[in-house]
Amino acid sequence: MQNKQNRRAFLANTGKAALATGLSLTILPTMANAFVGFAPNPFLQNTLPYAYNALEPIIDAMTMEIHFTKHAASYAKNLGDACIAEKVDINNSKVEDLLHNISKYSPKMRNNCGGHYNHELFWQCMAPASGAKPEGKLAAAIDQSFGSFDAFKTQFTDAGKNRFGSGWAWLVINADKKLVIGSTPNQDNPLMDTSDLKGSPILGLDVWEHAYYLKYQNKRPDYINAWWNVVNWRFVEKRFESL
Repeated sequence: MQNKQNRRAFLANTGKAALATGLSLTILPTMANAFVGFAPNPFLQNTLPYAYNALEPIIDAMTMEIHFTKHAASYAKNLGDACIAEKVDINNSKVEDLLHNISKYSPKMRNNCGGHYNHELFWQCMAPASGAKPEGKLAAAIDQSFGSFDAFKTQFTDAGKNRFGSGWAWLVINADKKLVIGSTPNQDNPLMDTSDLKGSPILGLDVWEHAYYLKYQNKRPDYINAWWNVVNWRFVEKRFESL
């Protein structure tokens, strides 16, 4: 009986999130810089912080809408189902805690917890009229770690281009507080205890085909090269300084 009540409450909250998603087109693009955490509920899909067409011509509106309302939405829903099945108390748990201990859970939890976290971060890593370069402490750390911003871009781009099959490219802060670039397969991420790449992600790039195929077809390098024009460096700087 309690499980049924929990499920009804979770689905009710999910319905509210879906309603909020429908209002996303009214959000001003400048609000993208305000998102640093996963609020209000990290287990639900949050409202996209810009319109579906806000990142054009880099990412077309149809790709963004399908990506957000179909692919990412399914990860959020399936994460909820996995939490119910595996008796995770979402009111007293964090997505990050699940990821840190993901080896204890089912493949369904691993795939969907990773997919949900990755996409919630990915949306915030982009913003309209962005690109440019990082500033301040992050810019200095990138120069120190990789030699220059251009060298960093090349290494990060290669991580995305060379990821075989589907996956993600990441810029992370590792346990030694150093910046590291790497990639993970499928919906894995550097927070997982099963991942070879470990650290706190501050920038993530989705290189699954559904992220770019409508516009770029099989030309993943073209997608990645164009994507640099919408990177929300103000958001990435805030994450870097908060960790």
